[in-house]
Amino acid sequence: MNTAIDILLTPWLWIAIVVIFTIQRSILFIPQNRGYVIYTFGRYSGTLQAGLNFIVPFVQRVAADRNLKEQSLDISSQLAITKDNITLELDGILFMKVTDAAAATNNITDYKLAVVQLATTTMRNAIGSMELDQCFQNRDNINASILASMTEATQPWGVQVTRYEIKDITPPISIKEDMEKQMAAEREKRSVILTAEGVKTAAITQAEGLKQARVLDAEAAKAEQVLAAEASKESQILEATGKAEAIRLVADADSNALNVIGAAAITAEGQQAVRLTLAQDTIAAHKAIASEGSVILTDGKTGDNIGNTVAQAIAVSSALKLSE
Repeated sequence: MNTAIDILLTPWLWIAIVVIFTIQRSILFIPQNRGYVIYTFGRYSGTLQAGLNFIVPFVQRVAADRNLKEQSLDISSQLAITKDNITLELDGILFMKVTDAAAATNNITDYKLAVVQLATTTMRNAIGSMELDQCFQNRDNINASILASMTEATQPWGVQVTRYEIKDITPPISIKEDMEKQMAAEREKRSVILTAEGVKTAAITQAEGLKQARVLDAEAAKAEQVLAAEASKESQILEATGKAEAIRLVADADSNALNVIGAAAITAEGQQAVRLTLAQDTIAAHKAIASEGSVILTDGKTGDNIGNTVAQAIAVSSALKLSE
């Protein structure tokens, strides 16, 4: 028992305890994205970054531990009055990060609370400069305006606001009912417009179809006329070719007959046959002339000529019979 008391009263034990405690207080392991603000004799002396660091125990102390990561802060629902005196209820969310741990500790008591209050005030000012319709239509502009104002105001605090977003904008119940009626009217208007556009499109499509049908009918009629003309042309060509061929054949036959007659006319019997044929043809011609009308104009010697022709024809015929 006395031995334990003696050990506790040994100065070296207390010296060892003090040394261990001092070493423990002097060594700091700072995590990533943290900043330790150090005070020496109650005065700011520096900011320690992530890693192994040392301080002087009892002389220096960690005044603040600042989170250097980006953080999000909810902006609770607030009332704001628009330029046209409509009361709106808004809430939002804000993103920020500490860029200077010393300024966030030395220049502001509670930087998070200050940022939230500044965001609320800035949001009210932005809404107060706009009318109701603009608040709903230009939400991005409101966010950008709030962000620009807060970025400038929070620089002395060592805080950077990276983004601000309005989550909900809630108008009064009466305004909400009017907006719903307006939206219903807009939907009905769009429905009527779409119906009219559909009717218009259908009419245009039908007209185009009729136009195409008429064009096709006209092209078909044209093609039919062209084919008929081509067929008529081919028929006429074939008919003319046939007539030409018939004329040629008749001419060839007449030519051959004339050649035969010419060859036969060399003999005396052939000459008599030729005279007989001419006489017969002359008689046939006079008969044809006489049958065409009751009045015949002649040279006054027609009777003699006819008589001579008949006499010649009889004489030639008799001579041919005698020669046979």
